[in-house]
Amino acid sequence: MHQEEAILKVTGLKKAFGKKQALDGVAFSVKSGSSFGLLGPNGAGKSTTMKILTGIIKPDGGRVDLLGRDVSGQKDWVAKYVGYVPQDITLYEELSAYDNLLFFGQLYGVKGPELRRRIAEVLEQTGLTERANDAVKTFSGGMKRRINLGCALLHRPKVLVLDEPTVGIDPQSRNRIFEMIRDLNRQGVTIIYSTHYLEEVEALCDEVAIIDHGVVKAQGPLGVLLEKHGRKAIYIEAGGLNDAPDVPNVSRVTKEGAGWLLETEHPAVVMHVLLQKAAARRWDVKQIEIVRPSLENVFLSVTGTALRDE
Repeated sequence: MHQEEAILKVTGLKKAFGKKQALDGVAFSVKSGSSFGLLGPNGAGKSTTMKILTGIIKPDGGRVDLLGRDVSGQKDWVAKYVGYVPQDITLYEELSAYDNLLFFGQLYGVKGPELRRRIAEVLEQTGLTERANDAVKTFSGGMKRRINLGCALLHRPKVLVLDEPTVGIDPQSRNRIFEMIRDLNRQGVTIIYSTHYLEEVEALCDEVAIIDHGVVKAQGPLGVLLEKHGRKAIYIEAGGLNDAPDVPNVSRVTKEGAGWLLETEHPAVVMHVLLQKAAARRWDVKQIEIVRPSLENVFLSVTGTALRDE
């Protein structure tokens, strides 16, 4: 499959639970080989979308095409190509890590010597070879998350769907999971990553869809979204600059820390003017820089609200 082709196409997904409309026409596409972030607050519809993508629940309307085929009612077929890591850890606590991998590998249809080989490789990937025979109930939350991810890799999926895989884990495990995801993506696995952590999307994803209240508010390459919706600004901190600087081409000035943030569509021009003023008025410039647009700015711009963590 060509790099630019959509491996997954989601069209007009609708899903209600009682009177709550969880999804209201969700649509996006995922390029083969990309790392795609589905970003939104808790309750936005991310988990519902993930469960529909993997065939666990059926939508009330719309469709999902994987590798050009409608996934509706095709849960077993989908499982051949997709590895799914749910938000809730699905492991057997009394069993060892090895036996959990054995069980899930067989569920995915991997058997015999190939399964034993894949278990050894996955234990190495997750950094848990030394703990293979220990009961999962003795593991930290982060170690459980890593084995949970490992279970979804045994059948070498083309697409890996991860629903909030780093909730409540230690930094070491989070970094390990990030490295695993990056390695898999380099190997050609398409990643679909759901999270409400902005920094995770910035660290891992090259494409992003922002979902809120069951609707995709924006989608595209991360760089394009930052350019289109991100706030461009200049930050200046200088001795002698006690009041907000009055500079043309600035839409808004706010106090930030010990300095000033000047929002502008023309950062290079504004920086030039500020440097001229600094020289003329003998400001002691401690810091002046173009502020890189952030995903937080993008989220505020397209949803009109800060990212909720609720």
